[in-house]
Amino acid sequence: MTRLAFKMKLNEGQKDAYKKRHDALWPELKKLLKDNGVSEYSIFLDEETNILFAFQKVSGTGGSQDLSNNPIVQKWWAFMADIMEVNPDNSPISIPLEEVFYME
Repeated sequence: MTRLAFKMKLNEGQKDAYKKRHDALWPELKKLLKDNGVSEYSIFLDEETNILFAFQKVSGTGGSQDLSNNPIVQKWWAFMADIMEVNPDNSPISIPLEEVFYME
């Protein structure tokens, strides 16, 4: 099992919209993630900076960030693009984080 972490940035004042959209996560997106080895996925918000911290447990070496060619993922990105910082293809600007400590 691999643990992945990355950060993204939420646009100012979009916490409620972000939470609402994720509380109603599309079943087909959830299935896609699970089918591709994502067994746990948490996202935390630092409200002072609007930085989102994401954590995933995945089997294998890939995670949600490796599904960019999937139409479900592309549709989700387009749905989220108005409330967070994104690249020209609507993918979230995502910065991988290095794990420097882990306690089991």
